[in-house]
This record gives sequence, C-alpha cells and structure tokens, in this order.
Amino acid sequence: MSRALPKYNKRRVTFIGGAAAVALSGTVIAGFALAGEGSKSDGTSARTLAGPGTITCPDVKSKLPAVPASAKAEVDRNLTLLNTQIQEANKRLVDTVGQGGPNFVQNAILGPLKDKRVSTVNRIATAIGRTAAKPQGLDSLAACTLNGAGTNAGGGAAGKPQAGGNAGNAGNAGNAGNAGNAGNAGNAGNAGNGAAGTITCPDVKSKLPAVPASAKAEVDRNLTLLNTQIQEANKRLVDTVGQGGPNFVQNAILGPLKDKRVSTVNRIATAIGRTAAKPQGLDSLAACTLTK
Repeated sequence: MSRALPKYNKRRVTFIGGAAAVALSGTVIAGFALAGEGSKSDGTSARTLAGPGTITCPDVKSKLPAVPASAKAEVDRNLTLLNTQIQEANKRLVDTVGQGGPNFVQNAILGPLKDKRVSTVNRIATAIGRTAAKPQGLDSLAACTLNGAGTNAGGGAAGKPQAGGNAGNAGNAGNAGNAGNAGNAGNAGNAGNGAAGTITCPDVKSKLPAVPASAKAEVDRNLTLLNTQIQEANKRLVDTVGQGGPNFVQNAILGPLKDKRVSTVNRIATAIGRTAAKPQGLDSLAACTLTK
C-alpha cells in the first residue's frame, strides 16, 4: 500500500500536468488566433487607408475668352504649367503620406499649389490683356481640393476615428513618435528646440536698374508683394514647427516661396521691359534660406 500510493500520486500529477499543458496550449493557441485576427484587421485598415487621394483643380482653359494669336504661345505654356503643378502636387501627396499633423496637406501641398496657380493664371490674364480685354476673376479658379482621401487628408473617412484612435487624422494612424517633432534632426535648423529660425531672401530692389515712370507703380506693388511673401513664409515656419520630416521646411515653405518669388520678379522684369531694357537674371534672387 505504501508502494502504490506514490504510483497513484504520480499518475495524478501526470494527469494534472497534462491538463495544465492542454489549458496552456489552448491559451497560447487562442492568443495566436487573436493576434492573427488583430494583424489581419490592422492590415486591412492599413490597406484601406493607404490611398492618399487625388488633388483636383478647376479647369482654367474652358473659362478663357478667345485668346489672341500674339498671346497663344504664352497662354499655352502656362496652361501646360498648370497641369504640371497638379502632377507635382499629386506626387508630393504620395511621397509624404503619414507626415505631419491634421493640417499637413493643406499647409504643405494645397496652400502652396494655390499660390502657384494664382501666379500662373495671372500671367495668362496678363498675356491676353496685352492685346484684348483682360479676363477677370481667373484667380478664383486657383484653389484645389483633395478628393477620395484615404490618408494624410486631415479628416477621417466619414468623420470616423482612424486606426489607433487618432480621430479624424486620416492616414496618420500609427504615426506615434512624430509628436513633439520639434527635435527632428535635420529639419532645416529646427532640431532640438522650438525656435523656428528666420527665412531671409536676397534683396531685389537694390539689383534693379532705373525704373521707368510708367512701370513704377507695378514694380513697387511687386516689391511689396515680395516682402509680404517673406512675412507669410516666416509665419508658416512658426505655425508648423515640429511638422513633417527632415525636408519639410524645404518642401513646404522654402520651395513654394521660391516659386512665388520667381513669378514676382519676372513680373517686375516684364513691367520694366515694356518701356526700357528688360533686366535679366532677376530669378537668380528667388531662392531664400533658413537662418537661426
């Protein structure tokens, strides 16, 4: 009897151990099943949210009056540029999926695109206006919209929270770690602190030749616009501290600012060139820099 008892206990221990193993195995299997479901669900959500959408803009060509033959080449060139601008904006939309905060697309893509389009449609209007009635209100066609946005649109689909509970910040799910991005090394001098720095640009006025009286008002207006553009860029620099990746300032602020300045200095050169020698090379003054 004394020998049978240990044998009985051994069997009992074996049985209990086996039950425990089954129970533990069941837990592990269930755990793996749940993990698999979670992964599948997350993967589906990620794929659903992967499309950045498409930028669409009002058609300018269909809103133009009859274009004089003398203006056709310039008008066609700028209509082509409008299409190029949209293509570039859509490419940037894809390249920057998941960057920045809820206003990233508006601040970094749609806003700069609108500014470029304003300059381009104004050149079209000016070209037509040299030999015919200048079309009015074309700049109302400058603003574009983001359609079918799955990510990075600044608003969740149907107003629903996106993955990770990041309500309304479409496509930004899982972008944890981008918060507090003020220390994002390489962000154009914005690393490690909240100081945004200052954008400085070459002085255009001092590089101009004598301005004919007939061009003075237009030149002065565009010189004022150059200053306004710098002020707006510096404000955007402060407002977007911590947004985006290491190239955010270049792509979202300095690049668009250069495009605006190219258009503005070209208008200055054109105004002078109507009654005097047209100054050359002013667009070399368009690029600006970020300094601390």
